[in-house]
Amino acid sequence: MADYRKAATERAGGFINEFRAFVSRGNVIDLAVGIIIGAAFTSIVSSLVKDIIMPPIGLATGGVDFSNIFFTLSGGTYATLDEAQKAGAATLNVGLFLNAVVNFVIVALAIFILVKQLSRLQKKEAAKEAAAPAPPPRQEVLLEEIRDLLKARKAP
Repeated sequence: MADYRKAATERAGGFINEFRAFVSRGNVIDLAVGIIIGAAFTSIVSSLVKDIIMPPIGLATGGVDFSNIFFTLSGGTYATLDEAQKAGAATLNVGLFLNAVVNFVIVALAIFILVKQLSRLQKKEAAKEAAAPAPPPRQEVLLEEIRDLLKARKAP
């Protein structure tokens, strides 16, 4: 029985060491930061769509409030989506779906612009590295010096 416990403890220790190495990599921390910023960015985009973009679109379409565009599946007529939901009616929330689509398009556009800019910066850095040739290895430099010394010794 003691052998089983020892083997189990060694496996757990190996797992913990692997996990510690995984978490201490920079990529995991970068990913965590990205998720947190993404969550904050999502709330900003949601507010942008709900409070800035959709009201003028609603005004341009005759004062339509997109969040209240819905169809009741269970029969009955309700003035707003809130009333239908409070009554327990089954609804198809077309307006909320349209808001979600606009949110997605804005987030996708922002990510596209961000990736494009990062790609442009990486290309510039790669071009700088390619433009500056690497210095010759130390052995080559020493060999050239020896060659030059030998030439100088031969030529009177």
